Amino acid sequence: MSATRPPRLSPLKAIRRVLGRDELPDGFTGSLEPDERVLAVGVLTGGGHLVVTSWGMWIPAGDDTVRRVGWHRVSKAAWGNGAVELVEADEEQAGGAVLLTDRPVRRLRLADPGRVPEIVHERVTSSIRTRHHRDLPGGGAWFVQRKLAGRDGIVLQVRPDPGTDPSAVRQVAADAAAALGLVP
Repeated sequence: MSATRPPRLSPLKAIRRVLGRDELPDGFTGSLEPDERVLAVGVLTGGGHLVVTSWGMWIPAGDDTVRRVGWHRVSKAAWGNGAVELVEADEEQAGGAVLLTDRPVRRLRLADPGRVPEIVHERVTSSIRTRHHRDLPGGGAWFVQRKLAGRDGIVLQVRPDPGTDPSAVRQVAADAAAALGLVP
């Protein structure tokens, strides 16, 4: 019994794949960083692409443009019913920490997901170094230390629970960052 072999890549395509630049779709309008590698590309229903890189997810931004959501700004990304459900966070400085506020869920329906779901899951989870929850006045907050793509070190992110006293969150976040030696 003979095994079916995949088609051979040309030497140029093989080198490009190793360098992580082979999968950029035609018409991609983003600008990758020199060390940013393409990890997966999914075809969006209705046109366009979701490009997953070592630095984040390139998503449609309107008017045929795209923008990168860095892995450190992905609060949640789940795969279900043919779509990536993305919760992106806005950032606000609090001393050496970053306070996060989640945006509404955005559904990116994929006609052909390829390896997008598995790569997104792996990248979001691998960016988290530590996480714990702390009770605060009016609720609590999640404290998450994350690696930032393209930078050395970590960032302390704080995501308050609904109803938590904002001034208490800011103060505790700033104090925690100072204790970790993180400066603004």
